[in-house]
Amino acid sequence: MGLFSEVFERVRGQYVEKVTDDQLVKAAINGMLTSLDPHSSFLDTDDFTEMQVQTRGEFGGLGIEVTLENGYVKVISPIDDTPAARAGFQTGDLITQIDGEPVQGLSLKQAVDKMRGPVGQPIKVMVRRGQAETTPFEVSLTREVIKSQPVKSRAEGDVGYIRITGFSRQTQPGLEKAVQTLQQQLGSKLIGYVIDLRNNPGGLLDQAVSVADSFIDKGNIVSTRGRDGVETQRFDAAAGDLTKGLPIVVLVNGGSASASEIVAGALQDQHRAVLMGTQTFGKGSVQTIMPLRDQKAMKITTARYYTPSGRSIQALGVTPDITVEQAKLEKVAQAPGRKEADLRGALSNDTLKNQPATPPATGAAAPKSDAVPGSAEDYQLQRAVDLLIGTSLFRQLPSQPQANPMVTKTSG
Repeated sequence: MGLFSEVFERVRGQYVEKVTDDQLVKAAINGMLTSLDPHSSFLDTDDFTEMQVQTRGEFGGLGIEVTLENGYVKVISPIDDTPAARAGFQTGDLITQIDGEPVQGLSLKQAVDKMRGPVGQPIKVMVRRGQAETTPFEVSLTREVIKSQPVKSRAEGDVGYIRITGFSRQTQPGLEKAVQTLQQQLGSKLIGYVIDLRNNPGGLLDQAVSVADSFIDKGNIVSTRGRDGVETQRFDAAAGDLTKGLPIVVLVNGGSASASEIVAGALQDQHRAVLMGTQTFGKGSVQTIMPLRDQKAMKITTARYYTPSGRSIQALGVTPDITVEQAKLEKVAQAPGRKEADLRGALSNDTLKNQPATPPATGAAAPKSDAVPGSAEDYQLQRAVDLLIGTSLFRQLPSQPQANPMVTKTSG
């Protein structure tokens, strides 16, 4: 601490530009935490507030999913029954101004922050639709409570397709609603489910446990162990299966991380689902948010988690039962994506005696594909649907008569 104080005073007094004590303290704390592993960090007031919004899955806003394109905010899709949907926003609309301020030059986060705000507060946005030369028009809206939709579903023939994009407080209610809707829509024709966890970065541990519990009737889901390797928490399934025992295929890829891997690992170890896709990210650690003074917080890694069979997937990932690359008509070479093990300072996997110098080989590199998860060009999804159809057809085959026992004749 004496050394720290000496450095602090010299920087404050002699650095080429004036820096505040707050800047130095924040940088020092963040440096201390980020040096531990890739997932520990310091959250200032804005970061802490945003993290709370993400975990709650609700906020005051307009109800549109957006991205940034050529300096403008582009509408991906309006969320049903929100101010944006009722105002007639369409996919592809470009938002050029927010309350009279041009959006060009703003980051996506800055633009989103401007659209969010207190419930009941009015906002005006300038929208350009169609070709670049069309005249922008103004839309007046009033902010409402917006609940994110991390679960989307639809019928793929007689298969129920459920895509989960994150684990917030809205995930379990969204899953229950999706399953109920599919059961009502397909009735007795429903032959199974595809649970799509691809590119799902994770989220809340309790939501991952709840989602896995929805499909598992009994047994362990996940356990965590802290510093001394002693089991600190154990989560077991309660009786009941939301899907009534129908076959399940879980889609995963290199973007499936953390809470997604908890669900995938539990369903695989409990032999409740077939995992299809490619190797997952390999984030097998648990972070705890610890509030600090002045509406700040620290996020620190406090445990590793383990699947029901006792395996840690830290820096390894979950290996699918059936490896299926995302492909078009032909496989195209693609540079391997970053994994947990590639991150500087990543935790080691404590279940391995000799740590691998590089992540385990997962076969050929994933092929390049422009297919959007869940689209008609989604090759992995089609393979999952084919598997469920094949399983259903196999179950419908008539029982084969038993062969007559072999008769051995002897002469005497």
